[in-house]
Amino acid sequence: MQIKTTALSGVLTIVPNKIGDSRGYFVETYSARALADAGVSASFVQDNQSLSRLKGTIRGLHFQRPPAAQAKLVRVVQGAIFDVAVDLRVGSPTYGTWIGETLTAQGGEQLFVPRGFAHGFCTLTEDAIVAYKVDGYYSRENDAGVSYADPDIGIVWPITAGEAVLSEKDAGLPRLRDMPPAFVFGEAF
Repeated sequence: MQIKTTALSGVLTIVPNKIGDSRGYFVETYSARALADAGVSASFVQDNQSLSRLKGTIRGLHFQRPPAAQAKLVRVVQGAIFDVAVDLRVGSPTYGTWIGETLTAQGGEQLFVPRGFAHGFCTLTEDAIVAYKVDGYYSRENDAGVSYADPDIGIVWPITAGEAVLSEKDAGLPRLRDMPPAFVFGEAF
């Protein structure tokens, strides 16, 4: 398993080793030991999966407020996505900054998104299936999000705003500057 840091402290890209032959392949998609060796202390409690039928579907930017904050380990089971993490930790040197990685089923790339970050993605193919582990259970009361099109964040999505396929919920998410702070850099959440 190859684990690499990104420009956002704590956000990691992970590429599992794939062993293949004429029959197909074998891949270890998760290793608590490898992640712990990379400094990840998340203990995952739930697996989630989504299907997005249309190319250009944007889901996010989502997070859960404390005390129900979640870390996520995201991978693609079918198709491809442009996966994004945004630093929401007030006082962080990278507050409001984003990174984006292309994740594909074929390549097996994964993104680890720690607590204190919003997460979202844009599908690059039709019928994209995304699976992710979380280290906290879903909490409707603490469910929150930031607009995917927030100009202060400035995410460069691989599609135009007119091509974006959004849920009603995601289309109505606020800008980061219009939200009360959810996380403070250096504090546990």
